[in-house]
Amino acid sequence: MKNSLTSFVPELENNIHSSGMAIIEKSNKIELVKESEEIMEEFSGNSDVEFFDVQNRAIVPGFIDTHTHLLWSGDRSNEIRHRLEGKSYAEIENMGGGITHTTFETRKATTDDLNELGYVRLRNALSHGTTHIEAKSGYGLDCETELKLLQCADMLSKQSHLPTIEHTWLGAHSFPKEMSKNEYVEHLVHEQLPAVIEQGIAHSADVFCEPGWFSVEQSEDILRAAKSQGLRLRMHIDEFQISGGAELAADLNVDTADHAYHTPLDSRMLMKQASVNTGFLPAAPYVLGQDFHDYSESIEHEIPFTLATDFNPNCQFLSIPMIGSFAVQRSKLHPLQGLKCVTTQAAKFSKLPRELDDGSIREGNTATFNILHSSNWENWCQTPGTSPIHSTCLNGNHIIH
Repeated sequence: MKNSLTSFVPELENNIHSSGMAIIEKSNKIELVKESEEIMEEFSGNSDVEFFDVQNRAIVPGFIDTHTHLLWSGDRSNEIRHRLEGKSYAEIENMGGGITHTTFETRKATTDDLNELGYVRLRNALSHGTTHIEAKSGYGLDCETELKLLQCADMLSKQSHLPTIEHTWLGAHSFPKEMSKNEYVEHLVHEQLPAVIEQGIAHSADVFCEPGWFSVEQSEDILRAAKSQGLRLRMHIDEFQISGGAELAADLNVDTADHAYHTPLDSRMLMKQASVNTGFLPAAPYVLGQDFHDYSESIEHEIPFTLATDFNPNCQFLSIPMIGSFAVQRSKLHPLQGLKCVTTQAAKFSKLPRELDDGSIREGNTATFNILHSSNWENWCQTPGTSPIHSTCLNGNHIIH
């Protein structure tokens, strides 16, 4: 494959190859990354080799979206009016909106309905360069629907022309109206969790640890139970105010604690010491009308972090390049640092089906990468509103968008 290649590997320094590079792919694996002239000399005239010229376009790794609420039904577009009228997220929830409304609509949806919705969303994500995505349940809040959401995501993950999926059980997303909070926590630990384990689809468990939702104590009970059953751990923390979730995340050594919008530095340092990733979700403050996050503190203190979309009914973003645009153009994050957040750093905290892959373009990895419209790799996050992706090589299959 003759191209202008940007090869991105785990460290930031000295890892951009400007031009004249080529990739040899064989049996869905990257076999060689070498100078184009050397490849042409070595393989020219070989009838078993097919050349594809990307016409000086840059190539970057496939994007990994580490935080989405992929499957749900219903429409909450009217909530923007309520937010502009000054109502909080919790007030809208108490009015019958928010997660409560989506749960009602999702429980009514059939498996076919959800599969169709998921398929369209995954194709949308792929057109913006996402090749692996984390998908949470959480809009069922009962055993039957939570299992249905995981099953639908699993069915979608088996389609070869869609992004691969990491499955997360988020039964602890909110509280159903038919149970008290204590009753629901008991239900999660003693009924939902065993059923999820028996089903065998979920890789991880997540909890929305936030005042007004799951307390630190409730979150700990659920997460410890999930960990005892072999699930990896994730958390939502400090989206609206300081919750104490960061300290719990550090204590339990969760993989990633996401949102973390209000988390103070001393708590971030505790998470760093416990090797907990911070998952920043720039679209959340965008839709809530808040200031964008300043990443300089995390960079200064070498706190590991990723960027993801937080796709959900209230935040309908499936474009990692748009998230990169928020971080780079509004929060002044270096575009290479941003690229690391959605590739190599994200790979460290994702259940990839390709165990040896690390989110980079290197020999031995699966042939999964994006070809940009531009010859400049920085273009990956510079076209808000338009996908910068010309085509995607997904597990060795070239898909033109």
